[in-house]
Amino acid sequence: MTQAPATETKVTEKKLVYTVTIPIRWGDMDAMGHVNNTVYFRFMEQARIEWLSMLACLPDENGNGPVIVNAHCTFKKPLKYPDQVEVCTYIGTAGRSSFETIQEMRSVNNNYAIYAEGGAKVVWVDAKTEKSAPLPDEIRQKLTELKAENKKKK
Repeated sequence: MTQAPATETKVTEKKLVYTVTIPIRWGDMDAMGHVNNTVYFRFMEQARIEWLSMLACLPDENGNGPVIVNAHCTFKKPLKYPDQVEVCTYIGTAGRSSFETIQEMRSVNNNYAIYAEGGAKVVWVDAKTEKSAPLPDEIRQKLTELKAENKKKK
């Protein structure tokens, strides 16, 4: 029996925090007739930034803020125009200076079937040193509260 990669383990600890529906544009498709792989990362970015804005987790007056240190995507089925993609954003466990985002991309026209899964590791960075810094207390508290809501519902 093989052990699941770390990202798969974190998925079991996920908490849904934001959902957005994004229209697929004709120009999102590539020569193969489906949404270009780079556009999936744009879908995830748009959803992540909208959620971070709602959370007030954007750069502060000193330029300290969230930075993506890695991003990944697993393509299950090709999205095609015309359609809309529902992007569900989840959070995983928060560390000292970072937290995981996990995202599912679903086809609205195909009964919200999952077409891709991905995510990114978000790290709080000190703008002067360009190194990771502890998550601000207010951000950590919001993330903790979101995770606690998930445990109460179980």
